Amino acid sequence: MIFVKTSSQKGKCTGLSVADSTPMAMCDNLRIRRHKVFDGIAERGKTSKGWFFGFKLHIIINHLGEILSFRLTQGNTDDRKPLPELIKDLFGCLYAADKGYLSASLKQQLKTMGINLITNIKHEFRKLRKRSIKFKTRKN
Repeated sequence: MIFVKTSSQKGKCTGLSVADSTPMAMCDNLRIRRHKVFDGIAERGKTSKGWFFGFKLHIIINHLGEILSFRLTQGNTDDRKPLPELIKDLFGCLYAADKGYLSASLKQQLKTMGINLITNIKHEFRKLRKRSIKFKTRKN
C-alpha cells in the first residue's frame, strides 16, 4: 500500500463527509505485460466498469468539496481497507459514495471511532423491498 501525506491546505471537518475511490489506470489492459514504469508497484484491479492496471485514489471530502484526506493505493486494494486510516481526524456522518464500502464490521469499527457510516441499501434488499410492496398492493 502506498500512502501519500496530506498537505497543510486540507479542509476542516464539518461533520458531513463523503468517501469515494477512483481508479487511475497506468496503461491499456492489452499492454499490462509490457508495462515497465510501475512494474512491481502498480497492480491489476477491478471496478464496476471492468479491469484496470494501476492505482486507486481514495479520497474524503466535506460537504463544501474541500479535501479532508486522501491515499493512493495499489489497484487491487479493497475500498474498505484504507478507510480507518483516512478518518483519523474526522467526526460525524460519513457517506459512502458506492457499494464498495458495505460492511457491517466496518460500520461497527467506525462507530467506535465516533463516525456514523451511511451506505446505500444492497441491490438484493431493494428487490425484496419492492416485492413486498407489490405483494401488499395485490392483497388490497
